[in-house]
Amino acid sequence: MAKPNILCDTAGMTNEQWLAARMHGPHGKIPYTVGGSDVAAIFGVSPWTTPMELWLIKKGRMKPPKKANSNQLEMGHLLEPIAAHWYAKKTGNIVTVDTNLYQHADHPYALANFDRRFTRASDGEPGILECKSCTFHKADEWADGAIPIYYELQLRFYLAVADVNIGSFSAIWGNNPDNDLAIPDIVRDKGKEDMIFERLEEWIWSLENDKPPTMAGVAPKLALESLARIYGTSAKGLPTVEFSPKYETDLRRIALLQSKISEASAEIKSYEKEIEARSVRIAEVMKDHEHGVLETTTDKLLIDFVTRTTKRPDSKALKEKYPTVYEDVLNASHSRKVKVSVQPI
Repeated sequence: MAKPNILCDTAGMTNEQWLAARMHGPHGKIPYTVGGSDVAAIFGVSPWTTPMELWLIKKGRMKPPKKANSNQLEMGHLLEPIAAHWYAKKTGNIVTVDTNLYQHADHPYALANFDRRFTRASDGEPGILECKSCTFHKADEWADGAIPIYYELQLRFYLAVADVNIGSFSAIWGNNPDNDLAIPDIVRDKGKEDMIFERLEEWIWSLENDKPPTMAGVAPKLALESLARIYGTSAKGLPTVEFSPKYETDLRRIALLQSKISEASAEIKSYEKEIEARSVRIAEVMKDHEHGVLETTTDKLLIDFVTRTTKRPDSKALKEKYPTVYEDVLNASHSRKVKVSVQPI
């Protein structure tokens, strides 16, 4: 396979210029592109973006949503050189920065920026290094050499674009590089690569022929969040949607489950009221003590009656004293939830 084309050097670009170059190339002449972070979404395995949402963004019918975790993303960018440093120190491989934007030699829609390149110390073999950071809650995803599928697809795409045979990750989640660092390798697999690009070709065809994907196969929670971003808030005054009979099973099941949740909630409330009633006599004995105990012949009953302090702004006072500030700090939150009611005819 031929070496990739170098489209431009992204060093010194603003974020807006970089995003524009990735979307249509540095001269705006590529109708549709795929980047490494798009591949998992196209396959429907991204934890963050659905195929439909990405498709609408690529078509220019939807703006990329503002990231809710912008601070976390910024931290990830700041940690890249640290991850690269420890990868080099642990492996002995030579790590270098490459700020070029590359284009696949045979698939002009496939563009890539690499976090780092490396040269393997043992034999001089060139490779691509992806630097990742995560919370310790996600550390298990990297246990025993495992690689999250959405990241594996990204790096395999990069190996294809760069036309190199080896790649590595440096994933960190803490401040102890002996325990909080994973550096798994992957080797280029032409079978997997062909599968990836077959799917990407279908994706580009769908863009060119205006055939949007569906939410089939997408995790339900992510699908609902994505649909909320796509369609925004509900619009008053629109006509009622008439559903066909094929939706009856789903609608009836939703109605049944919502009824069961309502019944369970009522039961929980009755338990909570009984707990409150029985707690009065206990609180009278505890007075200002935090802990109590009742020892029986078989076990101990441990009682806690601890003050928990929660501080929240007094919205009423803030509105009365500083009405302008109150309006400025209001954060509107929108949500939509499907509710099904059964109405006898």
